[in-house]
Amino acid sequence: MELPASIPTEVARADSQHGNSAHSGSKGGTVDIEIASKVFHTAFQPLPVLRDVSLTIHPGEFVCIVGGSGCGKTTLLRIVAGLETDFEGTVSLDGRRITGPSLDRGVVFQEHRLLPWLTVRDNVAFGKTGKNKRGKQESDRRSPASPEVSHYLALVGLSEFADAYPHQLSGGMSQRVAIARALAGRPEVLLLDEPFAALDALTRTRMQEELLHIWQAERTTVLLVTHDIEEAVFLADRIILMSSQPGTVRRIVNVGLARPRDRTNYDFAQVRKGVLEEFFTPPTPLTTAQGRSE
Repeated sequence: MELPASIPTEVARADSQHGNSAHSGSKGGTVDIEIASKVFHTAFQPLPVLRDVSLTIHPGEFVCIVGGSGCGKTTLLRIVAGLETDFEGTVSLDGRRITGPSLDRGVVFQEHRLLPWLTVRDNVAFGKTGKNKRGKQESDRRSPASPEVSHYLALVGLSEFADAYPHQLSGGMSQRVAIARALAGRPEVLLLDEPFAALDALTRTRMQEELLHIWQAERTTVLLVTHDIEEAVFLADRIILMSSQPGTVRRIVNVGLARPRDRTNYDFAQVRKGVLEEFFTPPTPLTTAQGRSE
């Protein structure tokens, strides 16, 4: 089947009129990825993980990376986060080469990784500690009483739980704290590594809707890794389809659906079906000049 090539004109016009364009009023950054190769060196032999990955993620864009286990999705995210630096190529944010972690990139992992001895408010405030894009320490706004901390608690709907501890929260609430903590450093890019994978189906659906609300409010550039094709179609402006071993960009899908999106809608189902077919339709055998299949 044929997937939509771009956002329909009437959708783009409606988004513009309502301030919902992914790029209008954006404070997100531009991510340029040019990775020739990434190899893990094991005790037995080198393990190629990524090869010839070339992408540009635009300011305020929501991009999902989809692929099977072992295709290098998380490794790619870690490279953008500055947590993996041993690779051939360059990755830059707004023209500045990424050489390590920084507050201009917030990260949300599969597990919430909250500090159990800190309250919700203190965990969010902890996210404001680190170095900014100019390499200067930013801890002057770390106070839990900071208006910015209160802002992000309100954004994720946890103001009433500010003084609770992580063990008193549900899984979904803990991930919301993790998102607030990542946003507290005022990042240009928010990186999420399957943040809802461990949640039940109903909570996952609710969290996807809340993440969209946060993205629309903050206009941060978002890069999210997921195995869930429906999640990607629901959230993303574009979906990056990855092939495996080593991971390469198989195809880029422009979703092109109006927001808010209806998962029961025919057009939604067609996009989802098209992405599924990319992964599960067997390749067409090549035919030689003698008519034999290879």
